[in-house]
Amino acid sequence: MADPTAPVSLQLRSLFRSDATLELSLAEVPIPEPGEDEVLVRIEASPINPSDLGLLFGPADMTTARQSGTAERPVVTADVNEKFLRAVAGRIGQSLPVGNEGAGVVVKAGASPAAQALLGKTVAAIGGAMYSQYRLIKLGMCLELREGTTPREGASCFVNPLTALGMVETMRLEGHKALVHTAAASNLGQMLQKICLKDGVELVNIVRKPEQVALLKALGAKHVCNSSEDGFAQDLIAALVETGATLAFDATGGGRLASRILTCMEVAANKTAVEFSRYGSTTHKQVYIYGGLERSPTRLDRNFGMAWGIGGWLLTPFLQKIGFEAGNRLRERVAAEVKTTFASSYAKQVSLAGVLQLDEIAVYGKQATGEKYLINPNQDL
Repeated sequence: MADPTAPVSLQLRSLFRSDATLELSLAEVPIPEPGEDEVLVRIEASPINPSDLGLLFGPADMTTARQSGTAERPVVTADVNEKFLRAVAGRIGQSLPVGNEGAGVVVKAGASPAAQALLGKTVAAIGGAMYSQYRLIKLGMCLELREGTTPREGASCFVNPLTALGMVETMRLEGHKALVHTAAASNLGQMLQKICLKDGVELVNIVRKPEQVALLKALGAKHVCNSSEDGFAQDLIAALVETGATLAFDATGGGRLASRILTCMEVAANKTAVEFSRYGSTTHKQVYIYGGLERSPTRLDRNFGMAWGIGGWLLTPFLQKIGFEAGNRLRERVAAEVKTTFASSYAKQVSLAGVLQLDEIAVYGKQATGEKYLINPNQDL
């Protein structure tokens, strides 16, 4: 395990070069001293989320990845198609740290009483650069975990739990009565299902495989629609009629799924309409895209009337919108239910060097359900 009194620690970095290549490597970075309201955390668990892969790989073609360096300091290089290079033009030549969230033990603390109170405690944290042995964190970006909670259990306390809670809060704030969620068998989707069951919120889950239907049904889900089946549209319409869901959160982003959801919402709304309108139903239907699992362009077939909206949804702007007090209420709920509602499962744990192995990249890079990875930056060191 790394020594917090040493001058440097390891950190995973992502660099795009002007020769249209991506380079992933481990860099030695200084271990800073905490300021008054800061703590130094020895990171022992940090998940690989889809948003992390966006920063880690960007538009690089990871099928071209090759490895060099040493076993302790591997380097991965991959090609970037020239037509996609402009998407990362602003970061060419900049070596960027990766990792949105993580958890570990506070090994040094600033002078303030609040910082000193966390010394030796296990905390979850958010703020980037979490694929590091040590991370300096401001107190406002930390969540003290309840006694008996391990870093592994608290590693995913922010992105997925707060996103799932944010979806339900958005539904309430915007006056909808039920939700639709795609890629619903993911860790986040399972959390959302548990939240909705606990809070009495109707949820329509959309998945792509029969085993994902079974997974969600085992959690207590009532409405699970398989988009790969011929009867998907009819099943979705029936679920929308029963629940009255007019708000959807789409993790796929590309393709026609968002359009199909809006179309089914329109059909469901018209089934209860009292009079015909050539402009479609007056019921507002909203889809928020919050992920990019499908890389193709978003396609809309305009057959869902005029009362609709489609837009992006991100966690940070949402938390800014609801303010500190409401956001803190959500964080405290996560801490209280981290072993139940917000429990995360991982297919494998790897070290910093392990995350740069080509065979591991081939697995976690797929972003497949049930293959989520966890990094322990202090493993094998």
